[in-house]
Amino acid sequence: MNMDTIAAISTAVGESGIAVIRVSGADAVKATAPLFRSRVDLNEAATHTVNYGHIIDPDTGEVMEESLVTVMKGPRSFTAEDVVEISTHGGIVAVKRVMELLLRRGTIRLAEPGEFTKRAFLNGRIDLTQAEAVMDLIRSKSDRAFSIALKQAEGSLSKKIKVLRHQLIELLAHIEVNIDYPEHDVTEMSNSFIRDQSTEVIGEIAQLLRTASEGKILREGIVTAIVGRPNVGKSSLLNALSQSNKAIVTDIPGTTRDVIEEFVTVKGIPLRLLDTAGIRETSDLVERIGVERSRTALGEADLIMLVLNNAEPLHEDEKELLKQLAGRQMIVILNKTDLPAQLSDEELGELVPEQAIVRMSVAEEKGMDQLEEAIASMFFSGKLESADMTYVSNVRHIALLKQAVRSLEDAIEATESGIPIDIVQIDVRTAWELLGEITGDSAGDSLIDQIFSQFCLGK
Repeated sequence: MNMDTIAAISTAVGESGIAVIRVSGADAVKATAPLFRSRVDLNEAATHTVNYGHIIDPDTGEVMEESLVTVMKGPRSFTAEDVVEISTHGGIVAVKRVMELLLRRGTIRLAEPGEFTKRAFLNGRIDLTQAEAVMDLIRSKSDRAFSIALKQAEGSLSKKIKVLRHQLIELLAHIEVNIDYPEHDVTEMSNSFIRDQSTEVIGEIAQLLRTASEGKILREGIVTAIVGRPNVGKSSLLNALSQSNKAIVTDIPGTTRDVIEEFVTVKGIPLRLLDTAGIRETSDLVERIGVERSRTALGEADLIMLVLNNAEPLHEDEKELLKQLAGRQMIVILNKTDLPAQLSDEELGELVPEQAIVRMSVAEEKGMDQLEEAIASMFFSGKLESADMTYVSNVRHIALLKQAVRSLEDAIEATESGIPIDIVQIDVRTAWELLGEITGDSAGDSLIDQIFSQFCLGK
């Protein structure tokens, strides 16, 4: 990787109180200094200081912007290189003027997406799990997801993985000795040691994987489709959960023509709510397209909230839908309980278990607590693990942990089958390398490039 000096806007583009431009590399201070007029020469500024002055065009002397410039000299910076952060007024014009001046210097180029964090990784300040946690912090949809990402950014998962890799390297060393000095090898003792060590590491990985489904939910959210016939209260439910008026609510059936998406947090669990068009036969072309999209959302959802109208008998298409959704993660919401009941409990009970039914009146804001409890119980047995639990939430990490378990299981099976110890060593080493891919210790360049390409520009 070319470690020349890079610059990028690190704050969201648009109107705001301030904007920050980050510069990192060996020439960060030297290249920025001629653009900064202040009582302090930036070349002489102490590290970790904030300096007031003006950004000027060095060719004309024109004042371009009033600014605060922070100097952080490596290795005590995010990238472990010299870093300069220029705080300007928010707004597109101010930031654009300063960026153009920087890039005009010739010694500074525009950073690639995620390149600042990538440099922090390549310079040994953080490992790959911590780098990925930085993006998880940015993308967090709930307080709990943010807390998990923050723990990983601080190295909670890395420490556990490093302990497991240390156990495996000790096992590999034991195997190497027996290969190099077979006259001292006691086969049964070696096989027992391999079985015991491998079983112990498998147990530790199993503990991490136990949190995988919950961690993945907290990281990515539960894709939740709100479905039902027209005018049963789907959009009202979306508005109630999101505490907004994002969806249009009227007495006219078929108001929702497309899938409306909203993120909400319920009991600390992020839900990606999809309010869908009412499912019914219709001659309206636009509404029919909306119904098809509703069926697509239904197939992709982790959780289905089927809304029924308590004030109407159960329709045949609702009965058919309930049969189609059998075995899916589903909560049946019996809405409009403030109106006289027309829907038969006995008939509904034949199609769906009682514990999957939540009775509520969205119009009167009754039953929301019960709905939230039902969601939490369905995915977390009613509660989340303790705050100090190390969650595994990244799909890449989960896959690598499962592969490492399979390699160690193969090693155990090989010892029990009497396979030579040098063949067993291959399985143990594979597990060690797979765990190293999680932290980046044994990750290839293409994997590293692929991971950091997903980062936003300026991070």
